[in-house]
Amino acid sequence: MKRLFLMLMATFMVAGLYAQGLKIGDKAPDFRLKNVDGKMVSLADYTQAKGFIVIFSCNHCPFVKAYEDRMIALHEKYASKGFPVIAINSNDPEVVPEDSFDKMVERAQQKKFPFVYLFDEGQKIYPLYGAARTPHVYILSKKANDLVVEYIGTIDDNYKDASAVKEKYVENAVDALLSGKKPAVTETKAVGCSIKVKK
Repeated sequence: MKRLFLMLMATFMVAGLYAQGLKIGDKAPDFRLKNVDGKMVSLADYTQAKGFIVIFSCNHCPFVKAYEDRMIALHEKYASKGFPVIAINSNDPEVVPEDSFDKMVERAQQKKFPFVYLFDEGQKIYPLYGAARTPHVYILSKKANDLVVEYIGTIDDNYKDASAVKEKYVENAVDALLSGKKPAVTETKAVGCSIKVKK
């Protein structure tokens, strides 16, 4: 009886940890999701990448709209250095029709996104990562065959005004990784809209 109790407790503990999503130092799961060009994309496709700036995003959220130009700038600055932006929309389009795949295609064309913009159909990926907001950033670094979580949180300290930003958390983290160091700041609070799911 005691052994069964201990086994059940261990199972619940593991389930609880899994439900909380990824933490700094964890190995991140890969995925295979549809891009706005209709092609399926996984992180394994980026054979030359040193890591990734994974951003859980969407179309409708005003926080995302405030950050879109900065997301583009991050990709343009770091993709060639081995850290491309990977944007993922995990919102349920039945809850927010503006976040449908067709609307994603339109938004990507309007903003001329240079990065992939992937649809988390069935909302399978965001719970694995523990993303709760849009935008919510996960910086991953490649270590052998693993993707290690190096930073989780927001892009910078001022979503309202890019010109008033004092702390560029994502840039600082990627710059540190590119120089062979650990980011000085590994976690910040993601500021944005909640990821939309059916109630």
